[in-house]
Amino acid sequence: MTTPEDPTPYYDDEMRRLLGQFQADIRPLEELQESLDAVRGRGEAADGQVRAEVLPTGALGGLRIDPRAMRLGADALAEAVLAAANAAAEDLAAQMTGLMTTGLTPFADEVRRFTRD
Repeated sequence: MTTPEDPTPYYDDEMRRLLGQFQADIRPLEELQESLDAVRGRGEAADGQVRAEVLPTGALGGLRIDPRAMRLGADALAEAVLAAANAAAEDLAAQMTGLMTTGLTPFADEVRRFTRD
């Protein structure tokens, strides 16, 4: 018998079992998505005087300019900001690649299993 909280009152036991298995199977993908959402790329330039953080969206999430960096001059400071942001973007890409490779490998193995059969 179903309870009022049961969202699937019309499913039979086999359907509930399959739904539960599906939810268990996709949980690693949900965890991967959470990890990807939380990752931050970090980079620096001008001997650490300029530090940048990039979000998974590619947006600049943070920028820290040490007061000593003001001595660089406007053009050099602008170049340092761009260099730090680019380094942060590269760091983000590397982290995301690692997470995707690790997170999707079990699914790739499963796909290979299905394509062999």
